[in-house]
Amino acid sequence: MRPLDATDKRILSLLQANAHSTNKEIAAQLGMTTTPVYERIKRLEEQGYIQRYTALVDSKKLGFTLVAYCNVQLKEHAKAYLRKFESEVHSLAEVIECYHIAGMFDYLLKVVVEDMAAYQHFIVNKLAALDNIGNVQSSFVMTQVKMAVGLPLD
Repeated sequence: MRPLDATDKRILSLLQANAHSTNKEIAAQLGMTTTPVYERIKRLEEQGYIQRYTALVDSKKLGFTLVAYCNVQLKEHAKAYLRKFESEVHSLAEVIECYHIAGMFDYLLKVVVEDMAAYQHFIVNKLAALDNIGNVQSSFVMTQVKMAVGLPLD
C-alpha cells in the first residue's frame, strides 16, 4: 500500500466536505484532469481509506430532539460478555455510536431519540433488558457546539 501524498489528502478532504462532488468538480479544484482523479479515488476506495459514502441528515427535522451519552458498566468483563454486549448493541437503532472505553465505565453510547419519554423507554425496555448491565449513567446534550465528521487532513 502506497502512502498518501498531498493530492490524495486533498481529495479526501474535498470528499469529506462534500461526498456528492463529481470527479470533474474535484479535478477542477485540484487543477487536474478527471482520469487521474478517478484513478486516485478508486485506489483510495480499494485500499480502505474511503470506507463508504453517506448523507448527513438533520436529526431535529426528523424529530430526534434528544441526544444522550450513556456510560455503561458491565457486571462481568470476560471476553464472551464483552462480545455479547457489543453484538446486542448493534441491534439497538437508537445507538448511533458505541465505544469500548477505559476508566470507570466499559462503554460509551451515543443515543439519539425523539424526547425524554423515548429515552426512558430505551433505557428501561431495551438497554436494561440486556444481560450483564451493571450501571448506567446518562448525560444529555443541551446544545451542540461543534460537530465534525471529517478528519483533519491538512
